[in-house]
Amino acid sequence: MSSSKKNQTQKMRLPTFTRKGPLEVPSPSEKDWSKDSIEDYVIKDLDPGVDSLPQPYRMINKLVNLLFDWAWQLIEERDMLKESESDCIQLTVHPPLKEIQLNKIPNCMAIAQDYVFIGVAKGFFIYNLCNSKRICAWEKLKVDVTSIWAMDLGSEILFAPLDEMGIIRLFYFYKDGLFLIKAINEVDDTSKQSTCVKMAISQGGDFAAFLLQGAGDVWLDVYKLPKESWLKEVEHPQVTLNAKKKARQLQPNTVDPTTTDNLEMDMNICFRGDIKLSVPSPIMKIKPPKPITGTTFKSPLEVFAKIEDCYGLGSGQNHFIKESQWERQAEIFQASYRKFLDGEWEEEPLSMATFHFLLPSCLVSMPAEAKSPSGVACILGIHWTGSHNFFLYSLNRTLKDKADPEGVWPCAAPIAVSQLSCSSSYLVLACEDGVLTLWDLAEGFPLGVIALPEGCICQSIHFLKYFLVHKRRNMFPEGPVKSQMQCVVLCTDASLYLVAASGTQGPTISMLVERPIKHLDKAICAVAPVPTLPGMVLIFSKNGSVNLMDIAKAEVICAFAPPRSYHLEVPWEPLFVVSSHHPCFLLHGGCPDETDATKDNANDIWNSVFCFDFEDYPLLENISKNCTVPLRDLRDNKVFPWVLPLEERCQCFLQKSFQRLKKNQEKGHNELWVRFRKYSMILQKENVKKFCPGTL
Repeated sequence: MSSSKKNQTQKMRLPTFTRKGPLEVPSPSEKDWSKDSIEDYVIKDLDPGVDSLPQPYRMINKLVNLLFDWAWQLIEERDMLKESESDCIQLTVHPPLKEIQLNKIPNCMAIAQDYVFIGVAKGFFIYNLCNSKRICAWEKLKVDVTSIWAMDLGSEILFAPLDEMGIIRLFYFYKDGLFLIKAINEVDDTSKQSTCVKMAISQGGDFAAFLLQGAGDVWLDVYKLPKESWLKEVEHPQVTLNAKKKARQLQPNTVDPTTTDNLEMDMNICFRGDIKLSVPSPIMKIKPPKPITGTTFKSPLEVFAKIEDCYGLGSGQNHFIKESQWERQAEIFQASYRKFLDGEWEEEPLSMATFHFLLPSCLVSMPAEAKSPSGVACILGIHWTGSHNFFLYSLNRTLKDKADPEGVWPCAAPIAVSQLSCSSSYLVLACEDGVLTLWDLAEGFPLGVIALPEGCICQSIHFLKYFLVHKRRNMFPEGPVKSQMQCVVLCTDASLYLVAASGTQGPTISMLVERPIKHLDKAICAVAPVPTLPGMVLIFSKNGSVNLMDIAKAEVICAFAPPRSYHLEVPWEPLFVVSSHHPCFLLHGGCPDETDATKDNANDIWNSVFCFDFEDYPLLENISKNCTVPLRDLRDNKVFPWVLPLEERCQCFLQKSFQRLKKNQEKGHNELWVRFRKYSMILQKENVKKFCPGTL
């Protein structure tokens, strides 16, 4: 009997509790025992081999567990989505009321005056912004137009489309005529062909700059534009008899030879290829600064003799550091960071440039003969990738002159982003360490230096038209505003900040949108201020949503979306453009989802560009039409002292100073009276002790 009981007990396999990790000797007292959670213990079978499932049940068990895991993951995602939707305020979504239908996919857009320029395959279209009708179609290329720039010159428009081959052309649009000025970088020998990366036109259209690259080199070509001659040549044309042959010689590879030079488009705009306009004249060619190497000077006096009139001082090119010192520094760096430097090194890309045309300012010292008329650009500011310096070049020169900078603004860290305001009055330099330097170019002094929060790196800067909050409404003040700057800064982590500066008070920074943590699809990918709505900014998210934010309250007030049958082709890179004169913006909505699949011809598929006019929506119509406040209404308000004339501002300052002085004097008299009373009471007690000791 005993042996049978023993065998029976051996067959019983009872589960036991075993602790994860190595065993520990318990302390002698129960009070010192660690209070471990039940998760540190698992039920472990002493004989797992007996309970293992055979095939195919083991595989079925894994599939069922995997199915449960997927289901649970979907449940969690839906719960998070419902939670985020419940937390968000339901916004009013405005649909577009105007539509531009294209038979080609738009690649780029630009707005100038009342016209929209859309780059497509083999050319570009011009549409009227008011009635959404096409007035011109120029399709003479064999490749697509990828970028387009437009500049309003008043009665005429200067625009430049850039094609896939990197060739940029300059067009002149005046009244009912379209004129091709020149293909800037087109040459007969394709082996010497350079590609254009980007360009910029100065305010007023007096100068243009083109960033070109080719044969492993990069440079910036600057041209002076003869806009006065263009106007005379257009109003009094001299038709060239052999214009067609010359046009073909200038464009042998990219222009379709079957097209004619004189082609009427929709009976509105006529392309005049028979009229030849004056070509821009090159004045300067700027290359990236040379790497700093060992000095060739023998004494410090030679270094100072090299610098003429302090021009170029601060660039670091003229120094007294020997080559052996550079080599020694490189050896120390290699020895200190060898473990990080080992491995394959990628080839460094070509240095790119960011450049701006600046108006005359007392911040930059220029020769007396280099003075330009008011409102005409006279300085070209440029910084290169990875450079600490912001170089300033005078535009009053010829191609024969040496292209040396007249001024250098060195920064403590490499400049990552720079932005110039539309009025060319303010400049912001953002360094890679997150520090922003604000300059008031019109008045000639820095507005201050401010740093982004730790870990934030500037991605883009967007200037706002200055506004103020008057009677709980965002308003534009009438008349010019001095030393008042506002801009929004989009960081690489999708956070958005408002930076404001006012005179000598120092800049301030406030967060508008924090970095998304849970819902990454709501990350901001683009920002665009609305010049016609005070304090309003369009925010484009990666999920395709377009919201309008009131930055004074840091709140989203409404949203915009194309019809449900349309979807953005690339939501994280939306194609849009905002008008600076009209209260509207254009958004490429792609093609409808229910497009007929039987259509083999791509031209039969229509792409839509939607126009969102703010005045079509009651909520925004009132803001757009009543958005200015006269200065006389602000002069009685002490919150805005900068709108007062100089005499009244001085009088207010003296009154405040007198009141502050009077208050301090009264405060001082009160303190003296309190001290007198305190000392008199002490003396009285001492006298009582001395003459009447028994009374205390």
